[in-house]
Amino acid sequence: MALISGSASVTRFNLVHAPEPPDFERAAFHGIMAGSEVREAVGFIPFEPGAPWEVGTRRYAFRVRIDKLRPDPIAVKERLKLLVQTEMEETGAPFVGPKKRKRLRELAEEELIVQSSPRSHIIEGCIDGDLVYVGSTAKAYLGTVLQLMRQIDVVADYKTPWIDLDEPEVDGEIVETTEPGQSILGCRFLRNLLGDRDIMVEPESGYVRLQTRDARITLTGAVLNDLRRYVERDAEVLAAKLVAGESGFRFDALSWRIGSLRIETGRHDHWTDLLDERLEKIADVYELLDRKYSSLKPKARRSETQN
Repeated sequence: MALISGSASVTRFNLVHAPEPPDFERAAFHGIMAGSEVREAVGFIPFEPGAPWEVGTRRYAFRVRIDKLRPDPIAVKERLKLLVQTEMEETGAPFVGPKKRKRLRELAEEELIVQSSPRSHIIEGCIDGDLVYVGSTAKAYLGTVLQLMRQIDVVADYKTPWIDLDEPEVDGEIVETTEPGQSILGCRFLRNLLGDRDIMVEPESGYVRLQTRDARITLTGAVLNDLRRYVERDAEVLAAKLVAGESGFRFDALSWRIGSLRIETGRHDHWTDLLDERLEKIADVYELLDRKYSSLKPKARRSETQN
């Protein structure tokens, strides 16, 4: 998932601790060897072969490569059918029990995995001073990146305005928080953002995800009228497609994460210059959201008091 090309999906972290400089080579990526029983390989790789990790003052660019070796599920299914048929013919049994079927499935996977090639996934990241930007909003990938960074003594924690301001956790009757860093305060922020001049909910090709007492609802298209009606009924706004100036993006309010951010950049001769410009624009969007959160806090308190 990219920081320097296409639309950016980004999660931001506070850097808690890191050696100077971080030794990415300690957890460098090593591919899965042919014939090995290893099914997954994870490690750091530079942005370009042979490129330095350090790309500025207290700025380190890295990519995390994840290779997983898995047989094709359709091929496994077909091979299992043949193994089951052979088992029944050899034993004369009218059917194959669940325990035996499970062993035959494992055998099918072992046979086919030798012929399979690993599937690779790349996640880009950057340590920028006291912040860490990771080019993903997916829980599984973020956990992998954080765990890998800890292997080289780099510790990062989720960065949200309620964490930075050390605000007490708020219990929500409608929304349950299940992931680190999540808070109902993000949902209240999106609710109070309605009608704001600086950051607007996309009015025409919009996207909004809400939680009512009865169901989770997704709105698309011209969402504003329906969104206001749901908010008046105390629905919580989980995520929305927002527009801030020339930037459009999806915003996960619970986790304070930016997705599908459109970034316009100039032409650059080197990827580090492109990274500089894109990180600056990503940081600008996050800083605008942070400032807006602080300015809307009094409004949020009044709303909670009235409720």
